[in-house]
Amino acid sequence: MTEDTPKPARKRQARGQRRMEQLLDAAAEVFAEKGFKGASTNAVAARAGASPGTLYQFFGNKEELAEALMARYVDRLRAAHGEAFDPALASLPLDELIDRVIDPLIAFDRANPGFPALLADPDLSPELAGAKKPAQNVMFDRLDLIFKTRAPHLEPDQRHRTAEVAVHLFRGLLPLIMGAAEGEELAAVTAETKRALGAYLSSVIG
Repeated sequence: MTEDTPKPARKRQARGQRRMEQLLDAAAEVFAEKGFKGASTNAVAARAGASPGTLYQFFGNKEELAEALMARYVDRLRAAHGEAFDPALASLPLDELIDRVIDPLIAFDRANPGFPALLADPDLSPELAGAKKPAQNVMFDRLDLIFKTRAPHLEPDQRHRTAEVAVHLFRGLLPLIMGAAEGEELAAVTAETKRALGAYLSSVIG
C-alpha cells in the first residue's frame, strides 16, 4: 500500500460528515417550524436537498435524528454557557450580571431555533425527554455555582431551587424572544425578560 491509499477513504468520511451536518441543520429548521410531532424525515431530507435513502444512511428514524441534534446542541451549549455562566460574574451588580448571562443565551437560542423548540416540545418520547436533560443540567449547574459564590449564605436546596425558578422564568418567556423581530421589538422583549428575572433574583441573591 502507498501512503496515498487512505485518501479516498478520508474524503468519503469528510463528505459523509458534511452531509450529516447538512441533515442536522435541516432538522433544526424543520423541528423549529413544525415541532417534533409535525416534522417528518421526508421533510428533513427535502430541506437538506437529499433523498430519504440518504438520510436513513445516517439516522434510522426521526427519534435518532432528534437525539443527534440534541447532542450537538449540548456541545454548542457548553461553549455558549462558558461565556454566559463564568463564576467571575458573581461579583457584578445584579443588572450587569443578568446582562452578561442573558445576552449570550438569547444569541444562542436565536441562532439555534431548533433547540428551544425541542426543549419545549410536549410530544417528545420519554427517551427523548431524557436526552434533553444534559442541556438543562449545564444551565442549572453553572447558575448554581454563580449563586453559591454570590450568596454563600443560601442553603444548597434553596440555591438549586432559585436556579430552577430562574431558568424556568427565562424558558417561559423564550417564545416571545424567539418570535420577536430584530431591532426594537427584540430589544423591548429582552429588557422585559431581564426586568422579570431581576425582580425575582433581587429578593434572593441581592
